Amino acid sequence: MNELGSSKQIINRASHDISRKNISSNALKVLYRLKDAEYEAYLVGGGVRDLLLERTPKDFDVATNATPNQVRKLFRNSRIIGRRFRLVHVYFPDEIIEVSTFRANAEEPHVADTPNIEDEKPVVIKEDNTYGTIEEDAWRRDFTINALYYNISDFSVVDFTGGIQDLELKQIRMIGDPQQRFHEDPVRLLRAIRLSSKLGFSIEPETAALVKQLGHLLQHVPEARLLDEVIKLFFEGYAEITFKALEKLNYLIVLFPSMHAQLQDVENNKARQLIQLALKSTDDRYHAMQPLNPGFLLACFLWPVMQNILQLRQKRGDRFFIAFHAAMQETIVAQAQVCLITKRMSAMMRSMWTLQYHLEKKRPRRIYRLIQHRYFRAAFDLLCLRADCGEVPKELKNWWHSFQAAKPKQRRAMVEKL
Repeated sequence: MNELGSSKQIINRASHDISRKNISSNALKVLYRLKDAEYEAYLVGGGVRDLLLERTPKDFDVATNATPNQVRKLFRNSRIIGRRFRLVHVYFPDEIIEVSTFRANAEEPHVADTPNIEDEKPVVIKEDNTYGTIEEDAWRRDFTINALYYNISDFSVVDFTGGIQDLELKQIRMIGDPQQRFHEDPVRLLRAIRLSSKLGFSIEPETAALVKQLGHLLQHVPEARLLDEVIKLFFEGYAEITFKALEKLNYLIVLFPSMHAQLQDVENNKARQLIQLALKSTDDRYHAMQPLNPGFLLACFLWPVMQNILQLRQKRGDRFFIAFHAAMQETIVAQAQVCLITKRMSAMMRSMWTLQYHLEKKRPRRIYRLIQHRYFRAAFDLLCLRADCGEVPKELKNWWHSFQAAKPKQRRAMVEKL
């Protein structure tokens, strides 16, 4: 079932479990206003998928036959965004509802099988504003389980690509020719891994084989876009599972080449322990609805790398501070060639790494300044992870924990003992 014109399946209201009470009130306002203006209006994508799986959707997207300009006229609280894809964002106080117009597939050459697939470059679609029908829109989406439409006019679910069947089979299947679709947009490789990890689904065999084979295409993705996808991989509550999948499919060497090299040292498993603890901490914070910062996770990922470069430079005779600052620079620059590291992230990483040495030395004159540092808490969390994997004594972690909880008189006594 990989061709436009395949049988359309309509699941009526009595045969599915989607209830409007589980749909955002803002999304319903958008859907009903489009319907009342005599446009087609559907909830689409991950929101429909998650509702059918009895999960809480992260966001709600709407698809319609109204053009972006027509949608804009209906909603004063909206604006048109995008170049490659022209979309409308409808703004509410606590939510943004994204509205897209049904699109037809852009005409792109088919990527033929070649003996040397390593040399192939992705066929990037630079513009895709060719509007079409709902069926054409379904066939240009990425995975079958993301191409399901909830019709607000009769509360049915419309399926053109076999998404309902794949939900039942718990599998991720690419729509159309997987090789061509991955070459059109290599980021779909990461989306397949992310969806599989998040939902606990398997990847359909043909799609899975290409996911494992085509990781090199990610080198053609702009660094800023790759950073966005990396954040999605690790900040949706499934960081540990996703990391294992990335390692199994040989994607760590693509996304974090220097960290991957450190993990190959089986004799020194502290690097792996540190990273596993950081991933678990990230998942715990996500589920506890605590703030997450990509700079913190990258600092944890790259700490072993920076330490290794520092040791090599010191062995060559470099003085500590010269070696330390050079190691930080070399580590960050190397990773930034793969995915973007913003100035704010870089500043956080450098501060966290620098503070490790001050936290270890516990110089009495610096103690009070350290706990007032902007990144003290992040640096302390990294110190805790290092203590938990045996890199530094647990007594060090306990001392700083006690100092933060102590009253002023107790703090003075602790500093005097140093």
